[in-house]
Amino acid sequence: MRRRTLLGAAGALLAAPARAQSWTPTQPIRMVVPYPPGGTTDVLGRMVAEGLSERLGRQVVVDNRSGASGIIGTEYVQKAAPDGYTLVFVSSGHGVLKDLYPNLPFDPNDDFTPIARIAATAYALVVHPGLNVTTIAELVALAKEKPGTLSFASTGMGTAQHLSGELFKRLAGIDIVHVPYRGSGTVRADLMTGRVPMMFENLALMAPVIQRGELRGLAVTSEARSPLVPAVPTMAESGFAEATIEGWFGLLGPKGMPPAVVATLNAATNETLNGATARARMDGLGARVMGGTPQQLDDLIRTERARWGKVIRDANIKPE
Repeated sequence: MRRRTLLGAAGALLAAPARAQSWTPTQPIRMVVPYPPGGTTDVLGRMVAEGLSERLGRQVVVDNRSGASGIIGTEYVQKAAPDGYTLVFVSSGHGVLKDLYPNLPFDPNDDFTPIARIAATAYALVVHPGLNVTTIAELVALAKEKPGTLSFASTGMGTAQHLSGELFKRLAGIDIVHVPYRGSGTVRADLMTGRVPMMFENLALMAPVIQRGELRGLAVTSEARSPLVPAVPTMAESGFAEATIEGWFGLLGPKGMPPAVVATLNAATNETLNGATARARMDGLGARVMGGTPQQLDDLIRTERARWGKVIRDANIKPE
């Protein structure tokens, strides 16, 4: 997750070194997505894999190796040969794994080679209409009137949805109860029925139900209002600028990849992200193109680890 203001101007984001000609892949490339098929990480990973296949002249095969909050698939890549033929497509959760799992078998920065940032997505704070609040201020007032009685959902301990809720709790000075679910299907069903009254969830997923009035959008976590739900104010407009949050995605390889391999993959990734097809798909997902240099991805992971590690420690969050 990431504040947009820390990412720099759009033109600088897509700056990348020239394509290195000294590495040409001679076999298919495996891109591990450490989460199940169908989610935003998987959708974006497949889009990038398609673009890389076209530009590198070799098929990039997506391999979903899910489990243990992304650890299983990520560790598989960490142990792979650093030859450019095994990559991992990570999301925001990658940066906080060490804070959640002190015995994690790898370091999110030091045991990988950064290749490129991919995209950033915002979240929406949604409530069930039965909660009878229409603004963040009304929600905070209700929570203070009834401490410990309201709950918010997430798709699991330490997820972006969970950490967003914990940050909001601290900033608002309210006592609301976290209810972790296993996966997105059940939690959305319970949101729609009001069994759990609120959640921070991916904006692109929530936009249609907000538009239909099935859930009420109180705020979006992006820096500016989203064209998907232009009537919904930002967290900053609602008095919570520190809750300006973006989920992010990036491409990594094993530690020790040759610079020429990294440069080739980075350039091909940036070319993919600059293409009209990728930008149209990103718009449909409510995602913002990032791109840029390997160093920018490394810096992003380190900054996010510092920000969200503090939230994890302050809230005493432990893995399930």
